[in-house]
Amino acid sequence: MRTPTVGIDDFSLYVPQLYFPIEELAKARDLVYAKLNKGLGLEQMAIADACEDAATMAANAVLDLLHKNDLEPADIGRIYLGTESALDGAKPTATYVLDMLQDHFTDAYGGNCFLNCDVVDLTFACIGGVDALQNTLEWAAAKEGRIGIVVTSDDAKYEMNSPGEYTQGAGAVAMLVKQSPRLLAIDPDFGVATRPAHDFFKPNRKVTKREILQEVIELLPNVSAADVDLDELERKLAEGLEVNGVLDCNESHLLLHKATPVFDGPYSNQAYQARIREALYDYRRRHGSEPGQLFQDFDYLAFHLPYAFQARRMFSEIFMEELKYSGKWVDFILRNELEVPCADDYENREQYLTSCTDFLRQVTKSEDYRKFVQERIAPGEWASSRVGNLYAGSVFLSLMSTLEALLKTDTSAVAGKAICVFAYGSGSKAKVFGATIQQGWQEVVANFTIEARLNHRQAIDYATYEQLHRGVLTKNVADKDDGTFFLADVHEQRDETEGVRHYGYAAGWLLETT
Repeated sequence: MRTPTVGIDDFSLYVPQLYFPIEELAKARDLVYAKLNKGLGLEQMAIADACEDAATMAANAVLDLLHKNDLEPADIGRIYLGTESALDGAKPTATYVLDMLQDHFTDAYGGNCFLNCDVVDLTFACIGGVDALQNTLEWAAAKEGRIGIVVTSDDAKYEMNSPGEYTQGAGAVAMLVKQSPRLLAIDPDFGVATRPAHDFFKPNRKVTKREILQEVIELLPNVSAADVDLDELERKLAEGLEVNGVLDCNESHLLLHKATPVFDGPYSNQAYQARIREALYDYRRRHGSEPGQLFQDFDYLAFHLPYAFQARRMFSEIFMEELKYSGKWVDFILRNELEVPCADDYENREQYLTSCTDFLRQVTKSEDYRKFVQERIAPGEWASSRVGNLYAGSVFLSLMSTLEALLKTDTSAVAGKAICVFAYGSGSKAKVFGATIQQGWQEVVANFTIEARLNHRQAIDYATYEQLHRGVLTKNVADKDDGTFFLADVHEQRDETEGVRHYGYAAGWLLETT
Protein backbone atom coordinates (compact mmCIF):
# COMPACT_ATOMS: atom_id res chain seq x y z
CA MET A 1 0.00 0.00 0.00
CA ARG A 2 1.52 3.33 -1.07
CA THR A 3 2.10 5.83 1.72
CA PRO A 4 0.60 9.22 0.81
CA THR A 5 2.81 12.30 0.67
CA VAL A 6 2.19 14.44 3.76
CA GLY A 7 3.88 17.55 4.99
CA ILE A 8 3.65 21.25 5.66
CA ASP A 9 1.46 23.19 3.23
CA ASP A 10 2.12 26.64 4.71
CA PHE A 11 3.64 28.51 7.68
CA SER A 12 2.59 31.62 9.58
CA LEU A 13 4.84 33.50 11.97
CA TYR A 14 3.74 35.82 14.74
CA VAL A 15 6.41 37.98 16.40
CA PRO A 16 5.55 40.66 18.97
CA GLN A 17 5.70 44.26 17.78
CA LEU A 18 8.40 45.08 20.34
CA TYR A 19 12.09 44.28 20.23
CA PHE A 20 15.08 45.17 22.39
CA PRO A 21 18.45 45.74 20.65
CA ILE A 22 21.18 43.40 21.92
CA GLU A 23 23.62 46.32 21.76
CA GLU A 24 21.55 48.15 24.39
CA LEU A 25 21.51 45.08 26.63
CA ALA A 26 25.29 44.78 26.25
CA LYS A 27 25.68 48.38 27.45
CA ALA A 28 23.38 47.81 30.44
CA ARG A 29 25.21 44.62 31.47
CA ASP A 30 28.74 45.83 30.63
CA LEU A 31 29.16 43.09 28.04
CA VAL A 32 31.22 43.22 24.85
CA TYR A 33 28.66 43.62 22.06
CA ALA A 34 31.01 42.20 19.42
CA LYS A 35 31.13 38.88 21.29
CA LEU A 36 27.35 38.65 21.32
CA ASN A 37 26.95 39.86 17.74
CA LYS A 38 29.92 38.36 15.89
CA GLY A 39 30.37 35.41 18.23
CA LEU A 40 26.76 34.33 18.80
CA GLY A 41 24.99 36.10 15.94
CA LEU A 42 22.68 38.17 18.16
CA GLU A 43 21.16 41.48 17.02
CA GLN A 44 17.69 41.86 18.56
CA MET A 45 15.35 40.02 20.90
CA ALA A 46 11.60 39.94 20.40
CA ILE A 47 9.79 41.03 23.59
CA ALA A 48 6.23 40.04 24.48
CA ASP A 49 4.09 43.07 25.31
CA ALA A 50 2.26 43.47 28.62
CA CYS A 51 -0.98 41.92 27.33
CA GLU A 52 0.61 39.09 25.37
CA ASP A 53 1.18 35.49 26.42
CA ALA A 54 1.67 32.08 24.85
CA ALA A 55 -2.05 31.80 24.06
CA THR A 56 -2.41 35.18 22.29
CA MET A 57 0.74 34.63 20.23
CA ALA A 58 -0.43 31.17 19.17
CA ALA A 59 -3.92 32.44 18.31
CA ASN A 60 -2.46 35.27 16.22
CA ALA A 61 -0.29 32.84 14.24
CA VAL A 62 -3.18 30.40 13.66
CA LEU A 63 -5.58 33.19 12.64
CA ASP A 64 -3.11 34.42 10.03
CA LEU A 65 -2.69 30.87 8.73
CA LEU A 66 -6.46 30.42 8.40
CA HIS A 67 -6.96 33.73 6.62
CA LYS A 68 -4.04 33.19 4.21
CA ASN A 69 -5.42 29.84 3.15
CA ASP A 70 -9.15 30.77 3.09
CA LEU A 71 -9.94 27.99 5.59
CA GLU A 72 -13.15 27.65 7.58
CA PRO A 73 -13.27 26.33 11.16
CA ALA A 74 -14.95 23.09 10.02
CA ASP A 75 -11.96 22.36 7.77
CA ILE A 76 -9.60 21.98 10.73
CA GLY A 77 -9.57 18.62 12.51
CA ARG A 78 -7.02 19.48 15.17
CA ILE A 79 -4.86 22.26 16.61
CA TYR A 80 -1.90 20.77 18.47
CA LEU A 81 0.26 23.18 20.47
CA GLY A 82 3.91 22.68 21.33
CA THR A 83 4.92 24.93 24.23
CA GLU A 84 6.89 25.13 27.44
CA SER A 85 5.12 28.36 28.42
CA ALA A 86 1.84 26.74 29.46
CA LEU A 87 -0.57 28.97 31.38
CA ASP A 88 -2.02 26.30 33.64
CA GLY A 89 -1.01 23.02 35.24
CA ALA A 90 -4.07 21.16 33.93
CA LYS A 91 -6.05 23.20 31.41
CA PRO A 92 -4.25 23.13 28.03
CA THR A 93 -3.14 26.49 26.68
CA ALA A 94 -4.52 25.26 23.35
CA THR A 95 -8.06 25.57 24.78
CA TYR A 96 -7.49 29.30 25.25
CA VAL A 97 -6.33 29.48 21.64
CA LEU A 98 -9.50 27.69 20.55
CA ASP A 99 -11.63 30.02 22.68
CA MET A 100 -10.18 33.10 20.97
CA LEU A 101 -10.57 31.64 17.50
CA GLN A 102 -14.12 30.46 18.17
CA ASP A 103 -15.18 33.88 19.41
CA HIS A 104 -13.54 35.53 16.41
CA PHE A 105 -15.43 33.34 13.91
CA THR A 106 -18.76 33.12 15.77
CA ASP A 107 -20.56 35.78 13.70
CA ALA A 108 -19.64 34.06 10.44
CA TYR A 109 -19.85 30.38 11.42
CA GLY A 110 -21.74 30.14 14.71
CA GLY A 111 -20.76 29.70 18.33
CA ASN A 112 -19.92 25.99 17.96
CA CYS A 113 -17.74 26.39 14.88
CA PHE A 114 -14.72 24.68 16.51
CA LEU A 115 -16.72 22.16 18.55
CA ASN A 116 -15.28 19.14 16.74
CA CYS A 117 -11.68 20.37 16.65
CA ASP A 118 -9.23 18.33 18.74
CA VAL A 119 -6.74 20.38 20.78
CA VAL A 120 -3.93 19.48 23.16
CA ASP A 121 -0.59 20.79 24.50
CA LEU A 122 2.61 18.81 23.96
CA THR A 123 5.53 19.71 26.20
CA PHE A 124 9.13 18.58 25.94
CA ALA A 125 11.10 21.80 26.28
CA CYS A 126 12.05 23.07 22.79
CA ILE A 127 11.09 19.91 20.89
CA GLY A 128 7.38 19.77 21.81
CA GLY A 129 6.39 21.32 18.49
CA VAL A 130 8.25 18.64 16.53
CA ASP A 131 6.49 15.97 18.61
CA ALA A 132 3.17 17.62 17.69
CA LEU A 133 4.20 17.76 14.03
CA GLN A 134 5.19 14.09 13.86
CA ASN A 135 1.91 13.07 15.53
CA THR A 136 -0.14 15.22 13.16
CA LEU A 137 1.71 14.02 10.06
CA GLU A 138 0.80 10.43 10.93
CA TRP A 139 -2.81 11.48 11.61
CA ALA A 140 -3.06 13.31 8.27
CA ALA A 141 -1.52 10.37 6.39
CA ALA A 142 -4.09 7.94 7.82
CA LYS A 143 -7.04 9.40 5.91
CA GLU A 144 -7.40 11.62 2.87
CA GLY A 145 -8.84 15.09 3.46
CA ARG A 146 -7.61 15.55 7.02
CA ILE A 147 -6.21 19.01 7.73
CA GLY A 148 -4.43 19.80 10.97
CA ILE A 149 -2.65 22.79 12.43
CA VAL A 150 0.49 22.53 14.54
CA VAL A 151 1.41 25.69 16.41
CA THR A 152 4.33 26.50 18.68
CA SER A 153 4.28 29.43 21.08
CA ASP A 154 6.73 30.46 23.77
CA ASP A 155 8.07 33.40 25.74
CA ALA A 156 11.73 32.48 26.15
CA LYS A 157 12.51 34.34 29.36
CA TYR A 158 15.58 34.14 31.62
CA GLU A 159 16.47 35.87 34.86
CA MET A 160 17.93 39.33 34.31
CA ASN A 161 21.73 39.42 34.42
CA SER A 162 21.90 35.63 33.91
CA PRO A 163 24.03 33.99 31.17
CA GLY A 164 20.88 33.21 29.18
CA GLU A 165 19.41 36.72 29.22
CA TYR A 166 20.80 37.79 25.85
CA THR A 167 19.26 34.74 24.11
CA GLN A 168 15.66 35.68 25.00
CA GLY A 169 12.88 35.89 22.42
CA ALA A 170 9.14 35.45 21.98
CA GLY A 171 6.75 34.42 19.25
CA ALA A 172 4.69 31.69 17.62
CA VAL A 173 4.85 29.62 14.44
CA ALA A 174 1.78 27.89 12.98
CA MET A 175 1.88 25.32 10.20
CA LEU A 176 -0.76 23.70 8.03
CA VAL A 177 -0.35 19.92 7.84
CA LYS A 178 -2.04 17.86 5.11
CA GLN A 179 -1.57 15.42 2.27
CA SER A 180 -0.11 16.67 -1.04
CA PRO A 181 1.46 19.79 0.54
CA ARG A 182 2.49 22.74 -1.61
CA LEU A 183 5.58 23.55 0.47
CA LEU A 184 7.42 20.70 2.21
CA ALA A 185 6.96 16.94 1.95
CA ILE A 186 8.13 15.36 5.21
CA ASP A 187 9.95 12.03 5.28
CA PRO A 188 8.03 9.60 7.55
CA ASP A 189 11.31 8.41 9.11
CA PHE A 190 12.19 10.41 12.24
CA GLY A 191 15.46 9.64 14.00
CA VAL A 192 15.20 10.03 17.76
CA ALA A 193 17.59 10.08 20.72
CA THR A 194 16.39 10.49 24.30
CA ARG A 195 18.38 10.52 27.54
CA PRO A 196 17.29 11.85 30.96
CA ALA A 197 19.20 15.07 31.67
CA HIS A 198 18.90 18.18 33.82
CA ASP A 199 20.53 20.62 31.41
CA PHE A 200 17.55 23.03 31.45
CA PHE A 201 14.29 22.72 33.36
CA LYS A 202 11.57 24.65 35.19
CA PRO A 203 10.96 22.91 38.50
CA ASN A 204 8.17 23.45 40.98
CA ARG A 205 10.23 25.09 43.69
CA LYS A 206 9.23 23.94 47.17
CA VAL A 207 9.28 26.53 49.98
CA THR A 208 8.00 26.44 53.56
CA LYS A 209 5.62 29.01 54.95
CA ARG A 210 8.22 29.81 57.59
CA GLU A 211 10.79 30.68 54.90
CA ILE A 212 8.34 33.11 53.29
CA LEU A 213 7.42 34.71 56.61
CA GLN A 214 11.05 35.10 57.58
CA GLU A 215 11.96 36.73 54.28
CA VAL A 216 9.06 39.20 54.58
CA ILE A 217 10.01 40.08 58.16
CA GLU A 218 13.61 40.76 57.14
CA LEU A 219 12.38 43.18 54.48
CA LEU A 220 10.27 45.19 56.94
CA PRO A 221 11.92 48.30 58.42
CA ASN A 222 12.77 48.26 62.13
CA VAL A 223 11.61 44.63 62.51
CA SER A 224 13.69 41.50 63.05
CA ALA A 225 12.86 37.80 63.32
CA ALA A 226 13.38 38.08 67.07
CA ASP A 227 10.42 40.48 67.31
CA VAL A 228 7.98 37.94 65.81
CA ASP A 229 6.87 34.59 67.16
CA LEU A 230 7.29 32.52 64.00
CA ASP A 231 6.26 29.34 65.80
CA GLU A 232 2.90 30.89 66.69
CA LEU A 233 2.37 32.15 63.15
CA GLU A 234 3.13 28.70 61.76
CA ARG A 235 0.71 27.12 64.22
CA LYS A 236 -2.12 29.46 63.22
CA LEU A 237 -1.52 28.75 59.53
CA ALA A 238 -1.59 25.00 60.20
CA GLU A 239 -4.98 25.03 61.97
CA GLY A 240 -8.40 24.73 60.33
CA LEU A 241 -9.56 23.54 56.95
CA GLU A 242 -10.66 26.83 55.43
CA VAL A 243 -8.44 28.47 52.83
CA ASN A 244 -8.40 32.22 53.38
CA GLY A 245 -5.30 33.26 51.49
CA VAL A 246 -2.07 32.26 49.82
CA LEU A 247 -0.33 31.25 53.07
CA ASP A 248 -3.51 30.14 54.83
CA CYS A 249 -3.88 26.94 52.82
CA ASN A 250 -3.99 23.26 53.73
CA GLU A 251 -0.49 22.42 52.47
CA SER A 252 2.55 22.75 54.72
CA HIS A 253 4.69 23.80 51.74
CA LEU A 254 4.05 26.02 48.73
CA LEU A 255 5.10 25.14 45.19
CA LEU A 256 6.34 28.08 43.13
CA HIS A 257 6.52 27.78 39.36
CA LYS A 258 8.59 30.42 37.54
CA ALA A 259 8.78 31.19 33.85
CA THR A 260 12.57 31.39 34.10
CA PRO A 261 14.54 28.12 34.02
CA VAL A 262 17.27 26.44 36.01
CA PHE A 263 19.98 25.69 33.47
CA ASP A 264 23.61 24.73 32.95
CA GLY A 265 24.79 26.32 29.71
CA PRO A 266 27.92 24.20 29.03
CA TYR A 267 26.10 20.98 29.97
CA SER A 268 23.17 21.93 27.74
CA ASN A 269 25.54 22.46 24.81
CA GLN A 270 27.06 19.03 25.42
CA ALA A 271 23.60 17.43 25.57
CA TYR A 272 22.54 19.26 22.38
CA GLN A 273 25.64 18.13 20.52
CA ALA A 274 25.39 14.52 21.69
CA ARG A 275 21.63 14.11 21.10
CA ILE A 276 21.57 15.48 17.53
CA ARG A 277 24.46 13.17 16.66
CA GLU A 278 22.69 10.15 18.18
CA ALA A 279 19.41 11.08 16.48
CA LEU A 280 21.22 11.33 13.14
CA TYR A 281 22.54 7.78 13.62
CA ASP A 282 19.00 6.61 14.35
CA TYR A 283 17.64 8.42 11.28
CA ARG A 284 20.17 6.63 9.10
CA ARG A 285 19.18 3.28 10.61
CA ARG A 286 15.47 3.87 10.02
CA HIS A 287 15.90 5.44 6.58
CA GLY A 288 18.51 3.01 5.30
CA SER A 289 21.02 5.73 4.42
CA GLU A 290 24.78 5.42 4.78
CA PRO A 291 27.23 7.53 6.84
CA GLY A 292 29.11 10.02 4.71
CA GLN A 293 26.10 10.77 2.48
CA LEU A 294 24.55 13.59 4.55
CA PHE A 295 25.88 16.37 2.34
CA GLN A 296 24.86 14.50 -0.81
CA ASP A 297 21.36 13.68 0.48
CA PHE A 298 20.58 17.15 1.85
CA ASP A 299 21.16 20.60 0.40
CA TYR A 300 20.39 22.62 3.55
CA LEU A 301 20.35 22.05 7.29
CA ALA A 302 17.85 23.61 9.71
CA PHE A 303 18.35 23.54 13.48
CA HIS A 304 16.87 24.42 16.81
CA LEU A 305 18.74 27.65 17.56
CA PRO A 306 18.90 28.80 21.21
CA TYR A 307 21.04 31.56 19.69
CA ALA A 308 21.64 32.19 16.00
CA PHE A 309 25.14 30.68 15.69
CA GLN A 310 24.50 27.63 17.92
CA ALA A 311 24.39 25.14 15.05
CA ARG A 312 27.58 26.27 13.32
CA ARG A 313 29.37 25.99 16.69
CA MET A 314 27.90 22.57 17.54
CA PHE A 315 28.06 20.83 14.14
CA SER A 316 31.83 20.53 13.68
CA GLU A 317 32.01 16.97 15.07
CA ILE A 318 29.35 15.66 12.67
CA PHE A 319 31.02 17.60 9.84
CA MET A 320 34.32 15.90 10.65
CA GLU A 321 32.71 12.43 10.80
CA GLU A 322 30.97 12.93 7.46
CA LEU A 323 34.29 13.82 5.81
CA LYS A 324 35.90 10.69 7.29
CA TYR A 325 33.11 8.38 6.13
CA SER A 326 33.13 9.90 2.64
CA GLY A 327 36.92 9.56 2.27
CA LYS A 328 37.51 13.32 2.11
CA TRP A 329 39.05 13.79 5.56
CA VAL A 330 42.77 13.57 4.67
CA ASP A 331 42.36 16.00 1.80
CA PHE A 332 40.51 18.41 4.10
CA ILE A 333 43.28 18.23 6.73
CA LEU A 334 46.05 18.82 4.22
CA ARG A 335 44.25 21.59 2.37
CA ASN A 336 43.51 23.51 5.57
CA GLU A 337 46.91 22.73 7.16
CA LEU A 338 45.46 21.25 10.34
CA GLU A 339 47.29 19.03 12.81
CA VAL A 340 45.17 16.19 14.23
CA PRO A 341 45.79 15.50 17.96
CA CYS A 342 47.23 12.08 18.80
CA ALA A 343 46.50 10.56 22.24
CA ASP A 344 50.10 9.23 22.50
CA ASP A 345 51.44 12.79 22.50
CA TYR A 346 49.72 13.72 25.79
CA GLU A 347 50.47 12.74 29.39
CA ASN A 348 46.85 12.23 30.37
CA ARG A 349 43.39 11.91 28.88
CA GLU A 350 42.27 15.34 30.09
CA GLN A 351 45.02 17.08 28.14
CA TYR A 352 44.15 15.06 25.05
CA LEU A 353 40.44 15.90 25.28
CA THR A 354 41.27 19.59 25.70
CA SER A 355 43.42 19.38 22.58
CA CYS A 356 40.56 17.68 20.70
CA THR A 357 38.21 20.54 21.68
CA ASP A 358 40.75 23.07 20.41
CA PHE A 359 41.12 21.08 17.21
CA LEU A 360 37.37 21.11 16.55
CA ARG A 361 37.46 24.86 17.07
CA GLN A 362 40.12 25.08 14.38
CA VAL A 363 37.94 22.99 12.08
CA THR A 364 35.14 25.57 12.42
CA LYS A 365 37.61 28.33 11.49
CA SER A 366 38.77 26.58 8.30
CA GLU A 367 37.83 28.05 4.96
CA ASP A 368 36.05 24.83 3.95
CA TYR A 369 33.85 24.85 7.05
CA ARG A 370 33.06 28.56 6.69
CA LYS A 371 31.94 27.95 3.11
CA PHE A 372 29.85 24.97 4.23
CA VAL A 373 28.14 27.10 6.90
CA GLN A 374 27.36 29.92 4.48
CA GLU A 375 25.83 27.57 1.93
CA ARG A 376 24.01 25.06 4.13
CA ILE A 377 23.37 26.54 7.61
CA ALA A 378 23.42 30.35 7.40
CA PRO A 379 20.16 30.61 5.40
CA GLY A 380 18.38 29.35 8.52
CA GLU A 381 20.12 31.73 10.96
CA TRP A 382 19.29 35.27 9.95
CA ALA A 383 15.75 35.43 11.38
CA SER A 384 16.95 34.01 14.71
CA SER A 385 19.51 36.83 14.92
CA ARG A 386 16.67 39.34 14.92
CA VAL A 387 14.11 37.43 17.01
CA GLY A 388 16.01 35.39 19.61
CA ASN A 389 15.10 31.98 20.96
CA LEU A 390 11.53 30.84 20.33
CA TYR A 391 11.96 27.59 22.27
CA ALA A 392 9.52 25.16 20.56
CA GLY A 393 9.24 27.45 17.53
CA SER A 394 12.97 27.97 17.00
CA VAL A 395 13.56 25.04 14.64
CA PHE A 396 10.54 26.05 12.54
CA LEU A 397 11.74 29.65 12.35
CA SER A 398 15.00 28.21 11.00
CA LEU A 399 13.01 26.36 8.32
CA MET A 400 11.05 29.48 7.40
CA SER A 401 14.23 31.54 7.36
CA THR A 402 15.90 29.05 5.00
CA LEU A 403 12.94 29.09 2.62
CA GLU A 404 12.65 32.90 2.55
CA ALA A 405 16.40 33.18 1.93
CA LEU A 406 16.00 30.89 -1.10
CA LEU A 407 13.72 33.48 -2.72
CA LYS A 408 16.89 35.55 -3.27
CA THR A 409 18.62 32.72 -5.17
CA ASP A 410 17.97 31.01 -8.51
CA THR A 411 14.45 29.94 -7.61
CA SER A 412 14.10 27.71 -10.66
CA ALA A 413 16.58 25.25 -9.15
CA VAL A 414 15.06 25.03 -5.64
CA ALA A 415 12.13 22.61 -6.02
CA GLY A 416 13.24 19.09 -5.19
CA LYS A 417 16.04 20.19 -2.87
CA ALA A 418 16.10 18.57 0.56
CA ILE A 419 16.49 20.00 4.06
CA CYS A 420 17.70 17.97 7.03
CA VAL A 421 16.07 19.19 10.24
CA PHE A 422 17.83 18.84 13.61
CA ALA A 423 15.46 19.47 16.52
CA TYR A 424 16.43 19.46 20.20
CA GLY A 425 14.64 19.77 23.52
CA SER A 426 16.33 19.88 26.90
CA GLY A 427 15.65 17.06 29.26
CA SER A 428 16.83 15.76 26.74
CA LYS A 429 15.69 14.62 23.29
CA ALA A 430 16.62 15.22 19.66
CA LYS A 431 14.82 14.33 16.45
CA VAL A 432 16.19 14.37 12.92
CA PHE A 433 14.01 14.23 9.80
CA GLY A 434 14.05 15.20 6.16
CA ALA A 435 11.90 17.67 4.22
CA THR A 436 11.75 18.06 0.43
CA ILE A 437 10.83 21.41 -1.13
CA GLN A 438 7.77 21.09 -3.42
CA GLN A 439 7.01 22.66 -6.80
CA GLY A 440 4.57 25.21 -5.35
CA TRP A 441 7.02 26.55 -2.76
CA GLN A 442 7.60 30.03 -4.23
CA GLU A 443 4.00 31.18 -4.08
CA VAL A 444 3.72 30.02 -0.47
CA VAL A 445 7.02 31.47 0.77
CA ALA A 446 6.40 34.83 -0.92
CA ASN A 447 3.69 35.40 1.69
CA PHE A 448 5.96 34.72 4.71
CA THR A 449 7.30 38.33 4.63
CA ILE A 450 9.49 37.63 7.66
CA GLU A 451 12.08 40.31 6.86
CA ALA A 452 9.41 42.94 6.16
CA ARG A 453 7.65 42.18 9.45
CA LEU A 454 10.88 42.38 11.43
CA ASN A 455 11.71 45.71 9.77
CA HIS A 456 8.43 47.25 10.99
CA ARG A 457 8.67 46.55 14.71
CA GLN A 458 9.10 49.04 17.52
CA ALA A 459 12.36 49.27 19.47
CA ILE A 460 12.18 49.77 23.24
CA ASP A 461 14.72 51.21 25.66
CA TYR A 462 16.27 49.46 28.63
CA ALA A 463 13.88 50.92 31.20
CA THR A 464 10.85 49.62 29.26
CA TYR A 465 12.52 46.23 28.80
CA GLU A 466 13.07 45.89 32.53
CA GLN A 467 9.48 46.89 33.33
CA LEU A 468 8.13 44.29 30.89
CA HIS A 469 10.49 41.65 32.25
CA ARG A 470 9.39 42.34 35.83
CA GLY A 471 5.73 42.26 34.75
CA VAL A 472 4.83 45.62 36.29
CA LEU A 473 3.11 47.05 33.18
CA THR A 474 -0.61 46.45 32.68
CA LYS A 475 -1.07 48.12 29.28
CA ASN A 476 0.62 47.30 25.99
CA VAL A 477 3.62 49.41 25.03
CA ALA A 478 3.35 49.00 21.25
CA ASP A 479 1.92 51.99 19.40
CA LYS A 480 -0.08 49.73 17.09
CA ASP A 481 -1.88 46.58 18.21
CA ASP A 482 -4.89 46.36 15.87
CA GLY A 483 -5.57 43.01 14.27
CA THR A 484 -4.26 40.98 17.20
CA PHE A 485 -5.57 39.07 20.19
CA PHE A 486 -4.71 40.34 23.67
CA LEU A 487 -5.09 39.28 27.30
CA ALA A 488 -7.96 41.32 28.76
CA ASP A 489 -7.85 40.18 32.40
CA VAL A 490 -7.17 37.33 34.82
CA HIS A 491 -9.67 36.75 37.62
CA GLU A 492 -8.06 37.15 41.04
CA GLN A 493 -11.02 36.29 43.30
CA ARG A 494 -10.31 33.29 45.52
CA ASP A 495 -13.31 31.29 44.37
CA GLU A 496 -14.21 28.96 41.52
CA THR A 497 -13.25 31.66 38.99
CA GLU A 498 -9.72 32.20 40.34
CA GLY A 499 -7.19 32.32 37.53
CA VAL A 500 -9.73 32.38 34.69
CA ARG A 501 -8.23 34.24 31.74
CA HIS A 502 -10.28 36.43 29.38
CA TYR A 503 -9.05 37.53 26.00
CA GLY A 504 -10.02 40.14 23.44
CA TYR A 505 -9.31 41.13 19.86
CA ALA A 506 -8.10 44.55 18.75
CA ALA A 507 -9.62 45.27 15.36
CA GLY A 508 -8.87 48.86 14.41
CA TRP A 509 -10.77 51.08 16.83
CA LEU A 510 -13.02 48.21 17.93
CA LEU A 511 -11.94 46.32 21.05
CA GLU A 512 -13.76 43.07 21.62
CA THR A 513 -13.43 41.05 24.82
CA THR A 514 -14.44 37.45 25.33
